[in-house]
Amino acid sequence: MLADGAARQHLLDEHPQAAQVSVGLPLRANLSVLENICIVPQYRQNLGYEDAADQAWGLLGLLGRTDCAFKRDPDLDHEERFIAKLLRAVVLTPPIILIDRPGMLLPDTHYPPFLERTLDSLEGRFAQCWIVDYQWNEPLYAPR
Repeated sequence: MLADGAARQHLLDEHPQAAQVSVGLPLRANLSVLENICIVPQYRQNLGYEDAADQAWGLLGLLGRTDCAFKRDPDLDHEERFIAKLLRAVVLTPPIILIDRPGMLLPDTHYPPFLERTLDSLEGRFAQCWIVDYQWNEPLYAPR
């Protein structure tokens, strides 16, 4: 939990290796959810489309969200958009996935239990996941 915006920005600046899930990192509107996830391993790991699509489809399946695979950004609800951004980060296999201010990403969802369920479903697919939220939101999270 962070005290203010300056502390948040300092954390982000100190961890450039983290893959962010953030309002400030939008999906490509001309691509489907599946393509938004696929594009990462295609360009970062030189993976062919079929292999990247299999990987993305498998991750969507783990979350039970294959129904949004062919939707584009304007047609997504907040949870679907979040899932696409999260899986785009997961396929990077970064040392840290950093979910920045989940309340902004999921404004109509009681997000702490949603995040817990979603991240539990992806267990073993990432090394660390940090949720960056403000101090006043601390009561929303169960102690770990």
